[in-house]
Parts: sequence; C-alpha cells; structure tokens
Amino acid sequence: MKKYHIENNTVQETLVIPLYGRKICADHFPDLFEDKEAERICASLDYDFSAKKKMMESPAGLFGALEVAQRHYDLLWEIRDYLKDNPEAAVVNLGCGLDDSFSKADNGYCRGYNIDLPDVIDIRNKILIAKDNEFNIASDLNDYRWMDKIDGSRGAVFFAAGVFYYLKKEEVRRLADTLAQRFPGAVLVFDACNKKGADMMRKTWLKEAGINDVSAYFSIENSDEIKDWSHHFESVSERSYMRGYRDIYKEVNFFHKLMIFFCDHFVRMRIIKIEFRKGER
Repeated sequence: MKKYHIENNTVQETLVIPLYGRKICADHFPDLFEDKEAERICASLDYDFSAKKKMMESPAGLFGALEVAQRHYDLLWEIRDYLKDNPEAAVVNLGCGLDDSFSKADNGYCRGYNIDLPDVIDIRNKILIAKDNEFNIASDLNDYRWMDKIDGSRGAVFFAAGVFYYLKKEEVRRLADTLAQRFPGAVLVFDACNKKGADMMRKTWLKEAGINDVSAYFSIENSDEIKDWSHHFESVSERSYMRGYRDIYKEVNFFHKLMIFFCDHFVRMRIIKIEFRKGER
C-alpha cells in the first residue's frame, strides 16, 4: 500500500500530531482508550514518528496525549448525546483536520460535515475516505457561506476540537451568535481554557504555528461571560476537560493526577456547550 508522505514543519505535520497522541494513549491506556482508526491512519503515513514518540512518551508528553484523547472522548459524548433526541441531525466538525469523530458517532441517519481550509481538506480527501452521508467543505470558518451547505432542518450539533484558540474572541462570539440565529435548537460544543493556559500554548504549539499575540486570541476566564454574547442562546454550561465526562483520575499516576488538578484549577481547561434557543428555521 502506498503511503501518504508528510513533510516536516508543514500544516500536514500539525494535522497528524493529535492522531498520533490518540494512538499513544491507546497504546499506554488500552482499558481507557481504543482508537484503531488513529492507529490505521498513522500506519498509512510516510512520516518518521520517532521524535514524536520520544516526546509523547515522556511524563509531560504523555499527559499532552491524554488531553487530546480525552477531548476526543468528551466531544464524541456530546455528539452522541445530541443524536439521541435528534437522530437525523447534522454533525458539523469545525476545523476538522484529520479528525474522524463523525465516523465514530454515525448512527446511520445523521449527516456529517467536515469544514477546514482548502489545503487541509485536500489532505483529508486523500487520507480519509468520506462516507456516503459525509461531506467535506473547503472554507475559512469566518466565511459564513459554508453554512449554506449545512442541512440543519432536523437539528445540528457543531463542535470544535482545539480550533478556537486560533481565532480572536470576537470571531468566536460572532460565529456562535450567527450559528444560533441560523440553526435554532442546535448546540455548539468546544474546548477552552483561560488566559494562563493560552499563554502556555503561545510558548509551545501556537508559537510553532506562527501565532505570537495570543492575548488577542481566544481564551475564557469564566463561561458566564458567554451568556452575554447573544440573546439567541438558551443555556451555557461547562464540564471539566479531564474529569467531567468520565473521571480518569484514579487510572493515572501521581504526576498525571497533579497535572489534572493543575488543568482544572489553574488553567481552567473545560468543555463548553452552548444550547441555542428553539424557533422557526
């Protein structure tokens, strides 16, 4: 089988890192994480993972991989929960990268939409084969014409994994408000942290992505502020990133317990869900 080549220091490389983190978690915590698709995709790539393996298998690196895998679990939980009451809904992955959440959540009745920049969608089309009820849309999230392609007549769940950190807060607010107006009764779910967490990201992977002024980019001190973003929101809620959906605290070592405490109490890593008011579509 021909393998897809991944160049170092490119957008392609940033796309495979979350996948590899999930694979590492499945290797180290098989009772917590099973991710055969991440393993399959990584095996299909022409890329030297040795440096990433060494980094991710360090105590700190493994916790970073745990964060990625747990976020994947959390967002999948929210998607499946929404589909229980809205089985034919649209499942919309905002800034999808190579994420395969729709494939895992697909109940046979819903429809999946994966949205990302054209170069990312081009890579995705080569590595991940879309299902018959799945559609890849090449677009900037801030170009709202992509919304015209979403059939939300039977509900919609929008989700973003590690994406909003690249946007300014006003861009996230405007996006959420527009979605609430155009898709009544839908939900938006995403991960967030406070400014301390964003500052830490600036010194690591955001810096590598070329984003330096993180103070202008997305962070949330308290999810209560989101309630004032739009009168089209029905409710705003949050859960702990690492303990809110399933508590893995007892399953990890002492160092990782400390890191979970740090993430919960100092950088406020959590999953935020906005429910939109119902109304006429």
